[in-house]
Amino acid sequence: MSPGLLKMWIALSGIALMFIAVISIMFSREKCKGIFKGIFATFAYLCMITAGILIFLVVFSGPVSE
Repeated sequence: MSPGLLKMWIALSGIALMFIAVISIMFSREKCKGIFKGIFATFAYLCMITAGILIFLVVFSGPVSE
C-alpha cells in the first residue's frame, strides 16, 4: 500500500470517528439519563479527540512524494 493511500485511509477513519462522536453525543443528550449519559458522552469525546489527533497528523505530515 502506498503512503498516499495509507494517509487517505487514516483521514477517512478520522472522519468516521467524528461522525460517530456527533451521533453519540446527540444520542446521549436526547435519549439517555444517569450513568449512561456520562458513558456515551465520554465515548463521544474520546472519539472526537482521537479523530482530531489523526487528522492533525495527516494534515501536518506534509505531501507524499512518490
